[in-house]
Amino acid sequence: MANVLGELLDLLGLERIEHDLFRGQSQDLGWGNVFGGQVVGQALSAAEQTITGERFAHSMHGYFLRVGNARKPIVYEVDRIRDGKSFTTRRVVAIQDGEAIFTMAASFQVVEPGLEHQAPPPDQMPDTPGPDGLLAEPEIARRAIDRIPAPLREQATCDRPIEIRPVDAYDPLDPDVRAPTRRVWYRAAGTLPDRASVHQYLLAYASDFNLLGAAMQPHGVSWMTPGMQVASLDHAIWFHRPFRMDEWLLYVIDSPWSGGARGLARGQFFTQAGVLVASTTQEGLIRRRT
Repeated sequence: MANVLGELLDLLGLERIEHDLFRGQSQDLGWGNVFGGQVVGQALSAAEQTITGERFAHSMHGYFLRVGNARKPIVYEVDRIRDGKSFTTRRVVAIQDGEAIFTMAASFQVVEPGLEHQAPPPDQMPDTPGPDGLLAEPEIARRAIDRIPAPLREQATCDRPIEIRPVDAYDPLDPDVRAPTRRVWYRAAGTLPDRASVHQYLLAYASDFNLLGAAMQPHGVSWMTPGMQVASLDHAIWFHRPFRMDEWLLYVIDSPWSGGARGLARGQFFTQAGVLVASTTQEGLIRRRT
């Protein structure tokens, strides 16, 4: 487990090749295209490495422009839009084969006190079984190994850098019709350094898992359903409070709408104590080809 986590940290850490120019390697999760969460996490990492002083990301908004090739590196170009007294803004363009595949704007803020509240029920963390006793995704895949397409078996059953334990079992190979909601526990598969930025770009990486799946559940399809074309179109994250990715976080996801070959999903990350630490939104392509 520690090895795969270390590899992911190296992947997201990037190589600095010029003052505001970084290069990241790519990983293949089994389908040949770059995983969207990898590009989000690397772009946030690139932006953070141009920040001076104690400033931490509080929001990022990105658009996926082209499919990335998982067999080629990606160059990240950072534009220093603004360095203010309290806020710092960065724009990042991810480039592969000379073309932009992703663009992101991120904002960073100094730590300062302020008015605080967290929404009362029903918007609080739902009453949810804890992660203990739940199966992690690789173990779920091993129990269905004969049904998984051969090219995906190795990636589906191998150890993961982020341990993901679904609360509600869902079979992407034989999806049923259900409400557009998901609850999933996440935790890094090992101890992480104390740098807040590491925990932020790991959450950014992991946040792309499961979002669009919720938007497809009312229709009884998944990304593995024959004829489905599924891809992230945009992605946004708001970081509310400090957190640790090597402690369990519950990702609560819902999809309020789908139509026009697109689906919208929203997510909230809670600590086990019920503290809201980050929120996400994503719109994605969920096109069913005839």
